[in-house]
Amino acid sequence: MKNKNERPKMPKWKGKSSITTIIGVIVIALFMYFTSGEDLEEASAPGHIPVELVKTIDGDTIRIMYEGKERKLRYLLTDTPELNHKQQGRQPFAEEATKRNDELLKSGNVEIEFDIGEREDKYGRLLAYVYVDGESVQQQLIEEGLARVAYIYPPNTKHLDPFKAAEGKAQQAAIGIWSIEDYVTNRGFSN
Repeated sequence: MKNKNERPKMPKWKGKSSITTIIGVIVIALFMYFTSGEDLEEASAPGHIPVELVKTIDGDTIRIMYEGKERKLRYLLTDTPELNHKQQGRQPFAEEATKRNDELLKSGNVEIEFDIGEREDKYGRLLAYVYVDGESVQQQLIEEGLARVAYIYPPNTKHLDPFKAAEGKAQQAAIGIWSIEDYVTNRGFSN
């Protein structure tokens, strides 16, 4: 006969494996919860990779978080005046290119796209096209006369034609870097 004051027996766990399984499920659920959202947002186009902007260095170089690491990235097919050129110091339109690059990058979601060739240069920088909300940052800088089309190394030439067309329009309108006679050369910018 059972005692009225006796508590009912609770089922015992069948060893540590059940507790381990429950903890594992909780850890996986927490991981999925905390890694969803911005880190896994969908790209705006096939081949685009969402990244986090860390810092704008100048008009054609940035720092991003890529595959969990901070990396320096150099824009493909694009050259802007230097903020601190070895011989010439601060080149005309360097500040404007840097400022506009930063404004564009901070205006939305940043993505990169690799071309079919090398993904890094000899300095270990990533080489890619950069987009904000699906729009090309390089093409915008070129259209505004703050960059020239340069460093054309096949097979990394996917967007060469639209970039050249944008450059032609800026050159014809004589805006930005194209407003100074003989400033843009095939080797860069000359003061």
